[in-house]
Amino acid sequence: MHARIWTVRTTATAAALTFVAALPAATAHADIPAATTTAVRTQSVDYGTWLRDVAAVVAEARPYIEQRTADASGEKQAIVLDIDNTSLETHFHPFWELPTPAIAQMRDLARYADSRGVAVFFVTARPGIIHSLTDWNLKKTGYPVDGLYVRDLPDLFDEVSAYKTEKRAEIEAKGYTIIANIGNNTTDLVGGHAERTFKLPDYDGQLS
Repeated sequence: MHARIWTVRTTATAAALTFVAALPAATAHADIPAATTTAVRTQSVDYGTWLRDVAAVVAEARPYIEQRTADASGEKQAIVLDIDNTSLETHFHPFWELPTPAIAQMRDLARYADSRGVAVFFVTARPGIIHSLTDWNLKKTGYPVDGLYVRDLPDLFDEVSAYKTEKRAEIEAKGYTIIANIGNNTTDLVGGHAERTFKLPDYDGQLS
């Protein structure tokens, strides 16, 4: 992991810990080829370029969700979203200003899926101690939240990809068919347990 990204995440988590005390408690199918977007290699990621690249992926995901939900045939359908730089603008927003803004295109996609009867789950590598803060942030910025999975202490010893795969398997064990899994890092997407994956840009790891 790049040193800068690690510093940002560590500092953000520390800030969240001081904030969370003031908040009220928040209440296998065959793999289908993943959709991707062309990565723009830059020394410093441009916000406008990033949003355009996100929009290009959403433009692929929305019609797929529309088609896939047209006849659910009694299925309990779900989508799974990563959080940092997939659902929230973590990289482009000061960590001390809360709530972290939603990525508007992704929020609209989640709302659209919700309107089609699809459950919206979030699987993040964030530590469990900021579960309530994260849940609050997602709801405050307009996301439907049917479930939020964070890394509790035992999960911290697992590879992120293995942890996220396990959580998707848990969602399936509850009777859901995960029709789409969306994230900006390969660790969000590998391991199966989703009919289709959509990768948002991370620009060779510049966005965690």
